[in-house]
Parts: sequence; C-alpha cells; structure tokens
Amino acid sequence: MSDAIKVYPDKPKKVYFYATCLVDIFYPDAGMAGIQLLEREGIEVVFPKNQTCCGQPAYSSGFNDQAREVILPQLSLFPEDYPVVVPSGSCAGMMRKHYPELFAGTPQQSQAQALAKRTWELTDFLLQVCKIQLQDQGEPIKVAMHTSCSARREMGIAEVGPKLLSQLGQVELVEQARSAECCGFGGTFAVRHEEISGAMVQDKAEALQAAGAEHFVTTDCGCLMNIAGYADKQKMPMKGQHILSFLWERLQTEGKTPENAGGRS
Repeated sequence: MSDAIKVYPDKPKKVYFYATCLVDIFYPDAGMAGIQLLEREGIEVVFPKNQTCCGQPAYSSGFNDQAREVILPQLSLFPEDYPVVVPSGSCAGMMRKHYPELFAGTPQQSQAQALAKRTWELTDFLLQVCKIQLQDQGEPIKVAMHTSCSARREMGIAEVGPKLLSQLGQVELVEQARSAECCGFGGTFAVRHEEISGAMVQDKAEALQAAGAEHFVTTDCGCLMNIAGYADKQKMPMKGQHILSFLWERLQTEGKTPENAGGRS
C-alpha cells in the first residue's frame, strides 16, 4: 500500500487469515509460522476454508473478467469486520489496490472496497499493529532481505522486514546491491518472458551471494521459489526462506512449533 498516510487499526482480538495459493501448495510452513506469530500476540486466527486464488494471475495477464470470476466467491468469505492478514505483499497488493478498481461500477463495488481497506500484509501487521517484540534464540547468521516489487511499491513495506530482523540480536543483516530490483518472477511474467526473467533472477541471486549472505528471506513465496530455485540449480551455498518461517524458527524455544499450532477457527 503506497498510501501517503497509513491508518492502522487497533490491535484486534481476531483476524482473518488469507493463506495464498503458493503458501497453501508449496510453503505451508510459512502460513503456519504466520499463524503462530499472531497467536503468540494473543490474536485468534480465523481461516475461511473456501478461500482460493486472489485472482492476480488472470488480472496481471489482462483477463479482468476471469479475475472477477475467481474473486467473486471470496468477497463473502470475510463477513465480520476483522482485519484480513496476508503472508504476501503481492496478494495483499492485489486485494488492497486492485479489487476496488476491478469491481468499480458493479454490485460488488462497496463489498470490494470494504475488504480492500481491511487487508494488510502480515509482517506489516505484526510490526505496526501488534508491536511485536522478538527475542532471538538462534545462532549467529548473515541474512539478506529481498522485498517483492508489490510489497515495496503497492504495500509500501520495504522497511518492515529489516526492522523485524533488526530485533534479532544474532542476525547480521547484510545489504545487497540490487535490493530494490525485481527478481524476475512477476507471476506469469516468468512464463511468458523466460529469458528475461532468467537474466533478472541471475542478477538478483548473484547480488545476494556477493553481499555475503548465508541466508536470504523474503515476504513473498513467488520470489522465494524463483531465487531459491536458481540458487539451488547453480549450487550456490545460500538458503532461502519466507521471513515468517525464519522469524518463527528464531523464537522456537519460546513456545510451540508450527506443527502443533492451536486456537484457529
């Protein structure tokens, strides 16, 4: 959200959790870690079971009608006035910035606008609404942060990840030379423009490695899949992880592991 002034809600008793497709299919540990971090802050997490894709693949490919078809059944999944938290700057940006545009002039306009206004990227919510405090229980490590384009430019949260990581006393945050550049994923962009995408992810992975990072973290699973996949293929000694999973692992001695999380509706 690139709004000039962000108006954050008071810390709520409950939130809706919108998991995203990539978390659901490829990185469930990131979703579980996000839920555990919320529960650690005393928030009850409500998970609507019929949630599916946010509609971004169709929208970013220019198929607005198809995007609306995907989104429409989900507009009624969040009936109570709880914040909707999303472990992805990309999907959160789609919901917050583009739902009102897509449904402008339709019977669902007000419903889409209301949902957009209470949608938050999860790390931003943890930092600004929950005022989360982290006590590092891990070993010393050098970490680089990659913030997705949507998280940076649509949601305006480029500083959130580094601020959370700065609370971890054993984590040294190293700065990559291409911190503001795209990793080349871009959803369907990576499929439709394979060679360009490949060159971009090479630049990104090499910049992360050159920074001396043993580990990189990101707010978005698409970026994680792209960069970590390239690094693995090139046998780079660098591990990638969603920032939520990384944060939770650093706190593991404080409580339960994501696998035995409880208290969800």
